[in-house]
Amino acid sequence: MKKRKVLNQIKERRKKRTRARLSGSLERPRFSVFRSNSYTYVQIIDDENGKTLASASTMELKKQTKAVGKELAEKLGELIAKKAVEKGIKKVVFDRGSYNYHGRVQAVAEAARKGGLEF
Repeated sequence: MKKRKVLNQIKERRKKRTRARLSGSLERPRFSVFRSNSYTYVQIIDDENGKTLASASTMELKKQTKAVGKELAEKLGELIAKKAVEKGIKKVVFDRGSYNYHGRVQAVAEAARKGGLEF
């Protein structure tokens, strides 16, 4: 139990360190990624006004496709890029949170770039 608590504290510190350097505005909102064991969630956030401008998750996509893991994350990146471009958002600040830029997080980011977002 004690080890889990320490690991959570380390993860929280990593997240704060990453977010300290990032801030989303209306011109360039924050592209935030959250990864759970089952799903991946993405939000585009305007931090100045505290508003979520667009969001998507693999929960929406699991109903439509049989893909899993990185393939599903790539489809998520394409979906969020499409939603953002429809709302007139072209440039974003990438927030990986406490996660390494690897695997599902990397797949989402690269697919979003292909979809038309600039990081």
